[in-house]
Amino acid sequence: MFGIPGKQAVTITEKAAVQIAKLMSDGGKKGLRVGVKKGGCAGMEYTMDYVDEIDPNDEVVEQNGAVVMIAPMAQMFLFGTEIDYEVSLLEAGFKFNNPNVSEACGCGESIKFEGM
Repeated sequence: MFGIPGKQAVTITEKAAVQIAKLMSDGGKKGLRVGVKKGGCAGMEYTMDYVDEIDPNDEVVEQNGAVVMIAPMAQMFLFGTEIDYEVSLLEAGFKFNNPNVSEACGCGESIKFEGM
């Protein structure tokens, strides 16, 4: 929908692709749908859900066995984002390196986009 021919809407690091593919396989899911919703202290939050069906309006990115769908209402907010997976001593989880974010809260769970 907001894509540029020849350029994926989002990129997925190798570590993230491996983790997404593993979780898809374990749950028998078609892929990971990523979106945004209102909430959190900065105004918006990312959403992530493993789903059974691909919505025809989703932007679909496939890489190394991982399938990521971007919900239609989130496409303009996520275009150009890199999805990574990080493991530290205290936690492990997906990280969004999103060039569209103008502010983020201290906990990293909430974001704000320019003009919102």
